[in-house]
Amino acid sequence: MGKDKPKSAKGLESLGALFNIQSSEDREIENTLDEEQEEISASKFDLRVSLDKKQRKGKAVTLVTGFGDLHPDDIEDLAKMLKQKCGVGGGAKDGEILIQGDHVNKVIGLLKDEGFKVKRSGG
Repeated sequence: MGKDKPKSAKGLESLGALFNIQSSEDREIENTLDEEQEEISASKFDLRVSLDKKQRKGKAVTLVTGFGDLHPDDIEDLAKMLKQKCGVGGGAKDGEILIQGDHVNKVIGLLKDEGFKVKRSGG
């Protein structure tokens, strides 16, 4: 008896999914986004990696800067990869990546493997 009954969806957003309705405005926005998205070369960024202890109660963090106009989601993904490879915590904030601890040399090697131009800064 319940097998013939269509699945019910809640909310107005689900109606578009049920009937696959897409306005012409949505299609235009989608097309312009596809045209604007282009692959950003990692070698375009001149990244700086440094060890920072200032305003951190004496605890060292590895700081990666120089991302410029890179999308925050891409910075978050890169931070996640670096944290996993180093086995520590950290995060991305204000266009910078913070990795807990002194991992400057390892981060430089990982970023070079990803194709970035990287330099050590701050001594």
